[in-house]
Amino acid sequence: MEVKKTSFKDLIICNPSVYKDERGYFFESYNESLFQELTGLSPQFVQDNQSRSSYGVLRGLHFQVGDNAQAKLVRVLEGEVLDIVVDLRINEPTFGQSFSIVLSAQNGTQLFVPKGFAHGFLVLSDHATFFYKCDNYYNKESERGLKYDDPALEINWQLDAQDLLLSEKDQNNLSFEAVKQLLSV
Repeated sequence: MEVKKTSFKDLIICNPSVYKDERGYFFESYNESLFQELTGLSPQFVQDNQSRSSYGVLRGLHFQVGDNAQAKLVRVLEGEVLDIVVDLRINEPTFGQSFSIVLSAQNGTQLFVPKGFAHGFLVLSDHATFFYKCDNYYNKESERGLKYDDPALEINWQLDAQDLLLSEKDQNNLSFEAVKQLLSV
């Protein structure tokens, strides 16, 4: 596995070593000791989640607050997505900034998203199967959402708004200003 640090503290891109031959391919998608050795991080994953979505589906930007915050290791098993995170760690110099990366079954790239980030993705292919490991259990009472199109975030989602499919819940996510107030309490 090859890891690449980003300009955001502990936000890490992981590329597996893929072994291909005429039969197909093999790669190790996660190895705890190798991950710890290469990143210096020790998440203890307790829950795996998977979703399948069609073209134009935007899920996010989601996060959990307090003791229920989650770090995630995300990847795509089928298709291609634009993966977006927003740093909500008030004491970090990257607070309020976003990071985007294309994750696909083809490139095999994974993104480690530390606690304190809002996370979302947009499906760019006909369908995409999205998989993520979490270091904390989902807690409905701690779940929050950040408005995907808040002008303060300046996120380029690569598709026109009329081509996006959002859940009713995600259409009513909080503004960045409201999230800042929530996190300041």
